[in-house]
Order: sequence, then structure tokens, then C-alpha cells
Amino acid sequence: MHPILIELGPLTIHTYGVFIAAAFLAAMAWTAREARQRGLAAELVQDLGFWCLVGAILGSRLLYVLINPAYFLEHPLEILMFWKGGLVFLGGGVLAALLAVRMLKKHRQPLLPWADCVAPALALGQAIGRFGCLAAGCCYGATCDLPWAITFTDPDSLAPLLTPLHPTQIYEILAGATNFAVILAAKRFITEPGRIMGVFLMVYAVFRITIEFFRDDYRGDIGGVVSVTQIIALAAFGLGLWLFCSKRQRVSS
Repeated sequence: MHPILIELGPLTIHTYGVFIAAAFLAAMAWTAREARQRGLAAELVQDLGFWCLVGAILGSRLLYVLINPAYFLEHPLEILMFWKGGLVFLGGGVLAALLAVRMLKKHRQPLLPWADCVAPALALGQAIGRFGCLAAGCCYGATCDLPWAITFTDPDSLAPLLTPLHPTQIYEILAGATNFAVILAAKRFITEPGRIMGVFLMVYAVFRITIEFFRDDYRGDIGGVVSVTQIIALAAFGLGLWLFCSKRQRVSS
């Protein structure tokens, strides 16, 4: 069976920033909604969003640069050109989390309830933001002959051109949407602080580790077997499992 190729042509790469901005705004709006429902200080969402945005951009770009050092040593000015693609979600997530914790502690806010507010927003933002990756051609998949293969035709695309590829960006969109739906369902019967974030981390990690096997862009490797981002995702799964299963008395602030 010949693959049905979906061609992504001129101008699509220029929508990358639009989708990233849309993902951020949607995540902020959903976090504010969750904060109001949980009786938290929703007026802090704007400050929280600012620090998360700073951490997300810097952290995701930094990790991308660190796993592609040879290229950026030759093209140092491109380190700042994040709008051309090249953001690693996990790197941004780590730094954004650190800055968010610092900000919330400064305002003496409970950390775990806020984490549960942010969890569905992260999944929603991921689902929207990955459309930007699809537009730019970053995070591209390995070659395949499946019926749903996609091919990129824009010369500015970061993906290989005129080659049928796994639509890993679409896999990530579906993963984010599924995670979002799972969290909304879990909220109905999970009330202990921190466990919703645990659900997010575990579901995200399982999808991320799996999808990585179908990707072909370089993400660093360990022993030529697993990628650096898979190791980080595995650590995220461990943290999520602890948040979900731990029976110890947890401090929420």
C-alpha cells in the first residue's frame, strides 16, 4: 500500500511562534480556571505564567543547544533564534518548574495544589504547541511507508524534504490531548494534593518515551540505545509515581 502523503509546504514554518503563543495563553487561562475552582490566589497566575514562560523558553532552548553542541559551536548566533524551531519540552519543563516553585514559595503558596492546577494546563499547552513543531518541521520522525506518513516540502523546514516520515508531531499532539482528557477524568475522584500532577507526569513520560522510538532528529544518546530526553522522561515518571503513590505526610508549602 502506498502511503497517503500530507505535504507541508511554503509558509507553514512561519506559524510556529503563533502556536507557541497560543499554547502559552491557553495554559495560563486553564491554570487560572483551576486556581479559582480550588480556592487559590488566581491573581498570581499572571506572575506564575511569566516565570514559567521564561523558564520554558530558556530551558527548552538550552537543552536543545546542549544536545546539539557541534552545530551551535559553528553557528553561535542561531542559539537565540528559537522562533526557527528547536525547543525541547522537557528542558523547558524542568527550568519552568524550578522558577515556579521559587515564585510560589516567595508568596507562601501551597506547592502541591498549585501543581495540580498546572498539570492539565501543561497537557493542553503541549497539544496546542506541537502544532508549531509540525509547522516548523522540528521534532520530525523517521522514514516510513505508513498510510499516514507526512512529507515536508518547504525549503525552510527543519525536517528532511520530500521524504515520507512518521508524523511524530501529530503523535505528540494526540498524546497531549489524551493526557488532558485523562487528567479531567481523574479529577473527579482524586482529591489528595499532588496526585493530579503525578498522573500528568506518568502519562506524559509513557507517551514521550514511546514516541521517541519513532523520531529521527538528534536528541542526544546514551550508548546509542536511548536518548537523553528518554532518560529525563523516565525520571519524570519516577517523580510522578512518587507523587501518586506516596503515603507519607507531604508538606504542601
